[in-house]
Amino acid sequence: MRSPTAGKSARPRRVRAALATLAATAAAAGLVLVAGASGARADTAVPAHVFAPYFEAWTGDDPATVSAQSGAKYLTMAFLQTASAGSCTVDWNGDTSMPVSSSTFGSAISTIQANGGNVIASFGGYTADSTNTEIADSCTNVGSIAAAYESLVTTYHVTRIDLDTEANSLTNSAGIDRRNKAIAQVESWAASTGHTVQFSYTLPTTTSGLDSAGLAVLRNAVADSARVDVVNIMTFDYYDGATHEMATDTENAANGLYNQLGSLYPAKSAAQKWAMIGVTEMPGIDDYGAAETFTTADATTVYDWAAGRGISELSFWALQRDNGNCPGTGGQDNCSGISQSQWYFSHVFEPFSSGTTNPGNDFSLSLSPSSAAVNPGSSTTATVSTAVTSGSAQSVSLSAAGAPSGVTVSFNPASITAGGSSTVTFAASSAAPAGTYTITVTGTAASGAHSATYSLMVNGSGGGGSGSPANGGFESGGLSPWTGQTGDAVVSAPVHSGSHAALIAPTSAQTGELDQTLSLSPNTGYTLTGWVQGSYAFIGVSGGASASTWTSSSSWTKLTVSFTTGSSGTVTVYVHGWYAQGNVYADDFSVN
Repeated sequence: MRSPTAGKSARPRRVRAALATLAATAAAAGLVLVAGASGARADTAVPAHVFAPYFEAWTGDDPATVSAQSGAKYLTMAFLQTASAGSCTVDWNGDTSMPVSSSTFGSAISTIQANGGNVIASFGGYTADSTNTEIADSCTNVGSIAAAYESLVTTYHVTRIDLDTEANSLTNSAGIDRRNKAIAQVESWAASTGHTVQFSYTLPTTTSGLDSAGLAVLRNAVADSARVDVVNIMTFDYYDGATHEMATDTENAANGLYNQLGSLYPAKSAAQKWAMIGVTEMPGIDDYGAAETFTTADATTVYDWAAGRGISELSFWALQRDNGNCPGTGGQDNCSGISQSQWYFSHVFEPFSSGTTNPGNDFSLSLSPSSAAVNPGSSTTATVSTAVTSGSAQSVSLSAAGAPSGVTVSFNPASITAGGSSTVTFAASSAAPAGTYTITVTGTAASGAHSATYSLMVNGSGGGGSGSPANGGFESGGLSPWTGQTGDAVVSAPVHSGSHAALIAPTSAQTGELDQTLSLSPNTGYTLTGWVQGSYAFIGVSGGASASTWTSSSSWTKLTVSFTTGSSGTVTVYVHGWYAQGNVYADDFSVN
């Protein structure tokens, strides 16, 4: 623990009295008064309810610029770590050219503070926590760890420090104890020097609350007399194999944490326990994949719940992801993976810092009916309906994506006022390939975008025998009417027969699945046949029937799957690889 500033007790009584009055005035205005060699300055404190998305400090982006563009007045800047294991010196991103000093982010942070916001300095993160470069894991001197925390306060005038603790840092008991002892030292230092410092722990969670490792971190904090102001749970990357409704699981995880805090802090009231909780979302498709997708609708649901519960913090990973530049791609640092407008999630969450319960203007969008079949050369229509869900009506522009070659989509009218409707026409030319297609209809307004999907079946023989997948040998040179994921393509080698085959490209976030929906006879037995090559190549059917098989082979291998249709006769044929196990090739699919 550092000693109080030398000579502080020798200040004249009138000066001390004036500073006391100024401090009281600043506190009433939500400011923190910091005394230094050049006198007193007032810094913007983190509000009791704050929206503070994570800012990726390694990107080269200017935090003040991104703050102004997105409207997020408070940022959680990530991450601070040591350059190597065993060090007690932290740098931004562990980069020794980016030390904790006014020359690194100092001007940007001052600009954010001058605009009425502030930053939360975040230590750790997955990379640091898994490479022993998180400071409490790296440094064995509690005083040095405390000094690193204090340097953030004195250099940048921050009032909250975040400790992102995951991976190996959750099981490093010595590091956990050092970290909590350092927190207690800094809190004592702050009380003796007139600083205000809060600490938040950011921890992974299950859908029912913290796991045993996360709880152990907090139990140790209690044992070490370290005050934890906020427990911020990462409500994404569950990796439990389930399909999630992310807003619901956020509430479930927070309810579980609330109960756990009751056991750790039995003297706290219900309101005080909720005021200790923060949640961090990952907009769009997270690292696990499409089964964990936080939608634009989820954002409004979580905002309303958070405001009603009175939790402390709303955040998301990360601010530079808040755009729709990579639809269908998960786990990216610079885009959400879903169709959205720029800064959509920021604009929904921003009012939380001021305690506003109204997220602003918004609307909903739906399609009726949501599916139809059409013969080549014919068309079908549906109604696009919108409604004002909050605020006032705004202009909504309509667009569509996902229509195959030979199918056109048009709107009458193409722009409406929220609360109105439009007729959408799906027209199939005589050359439209047979198959079932998912077409996404999107309405875009100043507040953001909302979408609905339409399933269009183009009738036809399909060219592969009764009920067989259209373009089953990919000889058209394209994937349509198969639908795939990013990286899937048609290739000319290797092929099983003919001139083309499909390339399925799994990544760590997706299986690369290709799908095609067929309309077969109800309650009838069929056999799906396909040729595959590669590691963990799967083929199967889902929907009205469920069956699959797989192989791993460096040469073409024939797979067969027997199944019986249900009462509708509709099934989806698929082929996919496995996460990060290498490319799979597929050819010559038929159903008989």
